[in-house]
Amino acid sequence: MVTARRGKDATGNTPEAAGVRVLKKYPNRRLYDTQTSSYITLADVKQMVLDGHAFEVRDAKTGEDLTRSILLQIILEEEAGGVPMFSTASLSQIIRFYGDSMQGVMGAYLEKNVQSFGELQSKFTEQSQGLAFSPELWSKFLGGQAPVMQGLMGGYVEQSKNLITQLQEQLQEQMEKAGALFPGMPGMQGFPPKK
Repeated sequence: MVTARRGKDATGNTPEAAGVRVLKKYPNRRLYDTQTSSYITLADVKQMVLDGHAFEVRDAKTGEDLTRSILLQIILEEEAGGVPMFSTASLSQIIRFYGDSMQGVMGAYLEKNVQSFGELQSKFTEQSQGLAFSPELWSKFLGGQAPVMQGLMGGYVEQSKNLITQLQEQLQEQMEKAGALFPGMPGMQGFPPKK
């Protein structure tokens, strides 16, 4: 769980009181779990993520929130070992969004899509519960289920397209409002568009 500030939240509770596990990162790069009073590894943090535990990582000296950087380290390790999830092209495209006017929109778009895909995965797991398949059997099963998987993915793609359309409409509305407020401003020519 990423929190914006050190110490107490808006309700006056500390992260520990709110049920958030606090990990401290020391200059020697070691992580200390304040709940278990022991040092842990990135593999332990990854397991906490997989188990759905709420936590935050803080610099032991400054209290700075380091949760995102630790999560990015875990992703980097996963990408370096085994089968990567991101292609070079997709990573390059993500990098291009930094500093772009669409950066905030892209972040929200990715978050919604990852959430939707997770929900799709959960539904699939629920429906296949009780079936004990090896990876090879899963491959054969999914290969034979192409129409079903295409239907599931088609619904996901359609949801993704709808989200893009909503984002475009919101951006259009914002541009129209800005054009009405600042008609002589450079870059606002043509806004709002004539109907």
